[in-house]
Amino acid sequence: APGTIMSGSGPEEPQPGDTAEVRLQEAEQDWAAAKAFYDNLVSKKPRPPKPQHAITVAVSSRALFDLVAERRIYEEQGVEKYVEYQQENENVTLKPGPAFYFVKALEHVNARLLELYPDDEERFDIVLMTNNHAQVGVRLINSINHYGLTIERFCMTGGKSPIGYLTAYLTNLYLSADSEKVQEAIEAGIASATMFTANKDVAYSDTQLRVAFDGDAVLFSDESEQIVKEQGLDRFFEHEQMNENKPLAQGPLKGFLEDLGKLQKKFYAKNERLNCPIRTFLVTARSAASSGARVLKTLRSWGLEIDEALFLAGAPKGPVLVKIRPHIFFDDQMFHVEGAQKLGTIAAHVPYGIAQKYHKSA
Repeated sequence: APGTIMSGSGPEEPQPGDTAEVRLQEAEQDWAAAKAFYDNLVSKKPRPPKPQHAITVAVSSRALFDLVAERRIYEEQGVEKYVEYQQENENVTLKPGPAFYFVKALEHVNARLLELYPDDEERFDIVLMTNNHAQVGVRLINSINHYGLTIERFCMTGGKSPIGYLTAYLTNLYLSADSEKVQEAIEAGIASATMFTANKDVAYSDTQLRVAFDGDAVLFSDESEQIVKEQGLDRFFEHEQMNENKPLAQGPLKGFLEDLGKLQKKFYAKNERLNCPIRTFLVTARSAASSGARVLKTLRSWGLEIDEALFLAGAPKGPVLVKIRPHIFFDDQMFHVEGAQKLGTIAAHVPYGIAQKYHKSA
């Protein structure tokens, strides 16, 4: 009836004391209550860390899973047939792709960190960054759940470039099977690499994340490689000895090595150095005697430790990598990536520096 005061959510007259401050306090209380309800409702699983605290690793669906057959359908029959096929097979679990065991190892590190630092958000956050259409999402979610992976953030761009999203997520590392997108990410200043599947199955450690890096044009700039390519090896040795005490400029993956180092220190602080679930390797074609000192002094000047440094003086990297068994090996030269692949190492190509010019013209 007219004049009756209705209770409910309609507009009300401002009450005395209804200030902006009071409203803000009420909103905070509502948010806290909603969060507590949601946390209890979902599970006791740790929530994903905030992007500004996390080490965000963005992985494409073709890096995480084996989608070779599906990709062929996409290329030969078009996007509609591809989406239809994925929907028809959404209960068929996808097989692991080249980044799968790396992601599993990141999650093992997270589990160890949460035991030691239950309230700390400085850990890996894996984001599935794919240009798949949303309709394919169910199969990806089913496969992720089948393997018990903790990937809660999905970004499905429906054919659009993911670069803007990578920046928004403050991505520390982007792994994809699409070399053009990786090139775009590198040019945008995001540490990135193209994943290649190993040609043989090998056993990977499930208790220790093992990451191997090439030096020049990966951890360091390509300054030294430019001298090798343009002036030859003798001039390079001379240049490195003259500049032994001048640190090399940083390369695209230096930040990721730094992130790994930060997490290692968290284990060392809890007296876990001998039981640390992260191990890093430098695998370089440099010779220790004639050009190794500058590399080691550069790492020292950055305050970074590398667990093992292997100077191969031009010998192939594949046989050494077989012994190391890294979850991932980063190199800027396809020659080394292919050599590693042949012997069973999962390798990732970093399209940075002068070697790309030579690779394209080869």
